[in-house]
Amino acid sequence: MKKVLILVLAVVMVLSLTACSASNAVDETATEENAVEVEARVIKVSTKFVDDEQTAKSLTKVVDAINERSNGSLELQLFTGGILPIGKDGMEQVVSGSDWILVDGVNFLGDYVPDYNAVTGPFLYQSFDQYLEMTKTPLVQNLNAQAEELGIKVLSLDWVFGFRSMMTNKPIITPEDMDGLNIRVPTSQLYTFTIEAMGGNPIGMPFPDTYAALQQGVIDGIEGSILTYYGTKQYENVTEYSLTNHLLGVSAVMISPVVWDSLTEEQQTIITEEFEKGTLDNLNETVRLEAEYLDLLQENGVTIHEVDADAFIAATAEVFTKFDKWTPGIYEDIMVELEKIKNN
Repeated sequence: MKKVLILVLAVVMVLSLTACSASNAVDETATEENAVEVEARVIKVSTKFVDDEQTAKSLTKVVDAINERSNGSLELQLFTGGILPIGKDGMEQVVSGSDWILVDGVNFLGDYVPDYNAVTGPFLYQSFDQYLEMTKTPLVQNLNAQAEELGIKVLSLDWVFGFRSMMTNKPIITPEDMDGLNIRVPTSQLYTFTIEAMGGNPIGMPFPDTYAALQQGVIDGIEGSILTYYGTKQYENVTEYSLTNHLLGVSAVMISPVVWDSLTEEQQTIITEEFEKGTLDNLNETVRLEAEYLDLLQENGVTIHEVDADAFIAATAEVFTKFDKWTPGIYEDIMVELEKIKNN
């Protein structure tokens, strides 16, 4: 009887161990499947802005929020200060379908859809709000559709960082004061033509190179916003800031349509919503910091100058005639939309 009982117990133990092994195998398989399901999609985010600039700070919040909300399905990696390709090289990454988001000047979109340069042309806007309303118009939405056909999905055109003015070692009051000055500009025809029309000699150069170029006398000045002036410490090199406000400093957020369409609807929603929040954060902080930084610049020895705006507006009117690839009548169409915006 004892032998029979021992035999029964042995069979029960074997069956129990077998069941446990099978259960563990199922659990391990499920765990492996779950691990595959939540493997993060890595997307690099490249921008020219350095860590101390507000746009970079707002982008950091966006990237952190997207990564957290996606529960591990997305891993956006932010690279600031031009560490990874920006400008034309960054656009090539987007168009080629890389897992890449570029945050850079709207002017680089103008290399693919020329009319973007018309929308951001010199002396068009007197406030951020006027420009932000322009981006909602059918005219600009049509440009976004054209860009998408060329391999660029525009997630936003609204990352403003201030009106651009002149940073030099001499006051700039009239176009005559620009004569003979080598002024750094982005590698863009719009900026080149604008500075030429204003009386200066434009020098195309990546922004990270400007600090050393000013110290070495390769250039006499740069043009940029108050936030850029203070955030990049250019006041250590040039101490005269002339408020030409010739162009609005604004960045676009761009991704490949192929990459975008490969994301889930939930991932697209998370990215869209968080970049919209980032736009507002960047805008609100930019408005607040402009006043603060203007005071800090003066405390660091910078002199602020008002300019003869009418003289510069008259001088730059010719810029709108220099682009053969712009749609005929685009300037007039923009002015019609602007008039509607101003009257609302």
